[in-house]
Amino acid sequence: MFQFMLLFSRQGKLRLQKWYTASSQKEKKKITRDLITTVLARKPKMCSFLEYKDLKVVYKRYASLYFCVAIEKDDNELLTLEIIHRYVELLDKYFGSVCELDIIFNFEKAYFMLDELILGGEIQETSKKNVLKAISAQDLLQEEAELRSALEEMGLA
Repeated sequence: MFQFMLLFSRQGKLRLQKWYTASSQKEKKKITRDLITTVLARKPKMCSFLEYKDLKVVYKRYASLYFCVAIEKDDNELLTLEIIHRYVELLDKYFGSVCELDIIFNFEKAYFMLDELILGGEIQETSKKNVLKAISAQDLLQEEAELRSALEEMGLA
C-alpha cells in the first residue's frame, strides 16, 4: 500500500504531494525535506529504491521531475515503479508532453488523475483509457459550469 507520493523538481521544490496515511503537518514537512534531500543527493546510476525508517521509497526521475512513492516494507518495488510510470503516461497523454509547468498550473488535473488511478493508497484503475475518459468527463462538466456562469453574468441564463 502506498503511504504517500511526492513530486518535486531537481531544485527541490515540492510540486505535488498526496498522503494516504495520517501524519501531522510537522511530520509531513520533516519526511518531505528528508526525502527530497536524500533523493537529490543520489547519483543517477544508483538504485531507485531506498529504505526510510520503516518504509521503502521508490523514485523515478522524468525530465526535471522526481516521482517519489513510499510503500510498506513487504510491497513490490517493481510494481510501484510500474504504477509511477503509468501515472507519467497518463500525464503525458493528457498534457501532450508533461512538464513541470503543467503540474504547477494544472495541479488540480494532476491530483484528479492521481485520484482516478490510486485511491486510499491502492491502485484503483489500471486502464489508461478509463482514467482519461473520467478526466474528459470532468473537463466537460467544468466547461459547462463556466459557460453557465458566464451566461448568468451577462443576464442570459
